[in-house]
Amino acid sequence: MVPRNDTHGEGGSDEIKAEKGYATLATLTIGTKPMVEKDGGQRRAEILSIQTRKGKPTYYLHYVEFNKRLDEWVSAERIDLTQEVEWPVPEKPEVKSKQRTTATSKTDSTTDSKAPQPSRSHKRPRSSTLTREASETPQDGLSAKTSRRPSFTSGGKGKENLDPAALTVAAEEIGASPQPGDDDDEDGLNNTIDLATAAAAAKAVPSHHGPYDPQAEIDRLRIGGSMTQNQTEISRVRNLERIQMGTWEIEPWYFSPYPAEFTDSDIVYICETCLSYHGTLTQFQRHRSKCTLLHPPGNEIYRDETISFFEIDGRRQRTWCRNLCLLSKLFLDHKTLYYDVDPFLFYCMTIRDARGHHLVGYFSKEKESAENYNVACILTLPQHQRKGYGKLLIQFSYELSKIENKLGSPEKPLSDLGLLGYRAYWAENITDLLLEREAEGTPMCSIEDIGQALAMTTNDVLHTLQNLGMLRYEKKNHVIVLTDAVVEQRRAQREKVEAKGGVVRRIEGERLGGWRAPVFGAGARSWNW
Repeated sequence: MVPRNDTHGEGGSDEIKAEKGYATLATLTIGTKPMVEKDGGQRRAEILSIQTRKGKPTYYLHYVEFNKRLDEWVSAERIDLTQEVEWPVPEKPEVKSKQRTTATSKTDSTTDSKAPQPSRSHKRPRSSTLTREASETPQDGLSAKTSRRPSFTSGGKGKENLDPAALTVAAEEIGASPQPGDDDDEDGLNNTIDLATAAAAAKAVPSHHGPYDPQAEIDRLRIGGSMTQNQTEISRVRNLERIQMGTWEIEPWYFSPYPAEFTDSDIVYICETCLSYHGTLTQFQRHRSKCTLLHPPGNEIYRDETISFFEIDGRRQRTWCRNLCLLSKLFLDHKTLYYDVDPFLFYCMTIRDARGHHLVGYFSKEKESAENYNVACILTLPQHQRKGYGKLLIQFSYELSKIENKLGSPEKPLSDLGLLGYRAYWAENITDLLLEREAEGTPMCSIEDIGQALAMTTNDVLHTLQNLGMLRYEKKNHVIVLTDAVVEQRRAQREKVEAKGGVVRRIEGERLGGWRAPVFGAGARSWNW
């Protein structure tokens, strides 16, 4: 992979081209883009933060045109100062705001000149003062309230993933990001952040003018590797170097609000069963000698030869679920809620051995979802990815929806990896269903029939059929066509699995025959504020 060349300022663009020059370690500042050694080559990277660790300067870098999860701390030795660096681009002056201010002042002066001076001279100052006080007081009160607890802009519905954009049939728009102007995000989870900093960052972001382009927004997010619209979340520096979980040492991808004292730890030890976190090996060993938990603290609702699923109520197991959300935030950039877990159920998938259960992944869902979402947040831990566990999590969520007699869909927008996983699951299952219908001699079926058979919403079915090119318009009607290209692609996927000698894991629905959807009172579905 080679980063694209910088084209700022070309083609008559209004963007200011970055100046280049030679730098020293003393002149490197935040926003500078030097060349950095990476994987045997050199790449252009932007400095996001500078810290002194163990008496030496270290730099947190974002590699230009590469995914955000590749950001990392590097030492000064890896920065090549023999080549020119790109200096930060100076901010443009706000011309429009100045013109607006000038026009407003002219209008006010004209109005004052026309108005009778004796009758207005005493009323205007009082009126303006009262108006200013009346407008400022509610805002001050609101900021005081939000500083004590998170605020949500989703119509009073607590969610792990906000869905500000309406679902549409267009493939590019389904799973898209929130519309410009939304304060909260996806996976809209709220962190305890500095609201003053967030407000300052929001003001620094240029306002969006002109029509909103969903495809351009998706492309921008895919390059950045971030699904969040909150500028304070995008600029946050990853705070943990490594974590140890069981026999695995893992490098986190994103920031997670663990206690500040863990920032200086070379490795953070996380208990594989209770998910508690420790900064030193001595503390961790002391905890392991006392920890007696052998599986997630919930009801085991599914078990087969290799995996198990546990259903955990966030209200009953708050500490464990909060630890799970802190852990998942290390690998989900769009996840911003970790504290208020009461309105959610967590379904955790584990694998078993002689030492007990080992967490593989999980998904959460609202206890009461007005939109019938069957997944709020979903994650397969990095050490277990690319093994088919993600599809098992998705299939399990739809198996629960079938038992509930509902059509399910994940909350939008999805993360980059989540979007790929769901698209692959939808495509495989719809293709297999159509091939089965064709083999049975009943190839005729509607979009509603497909949705009912797979517990999928109509929008998700349409989205998948459009992506696969299986929707045709003939004789004033839309027709589903199972093309040869789709059949060949599905056959190649099966042959690839067979060539590796692997067995396709599937959730056996009959093993869930004794499960019933939990019923909660109003208190159990609300936020514990």
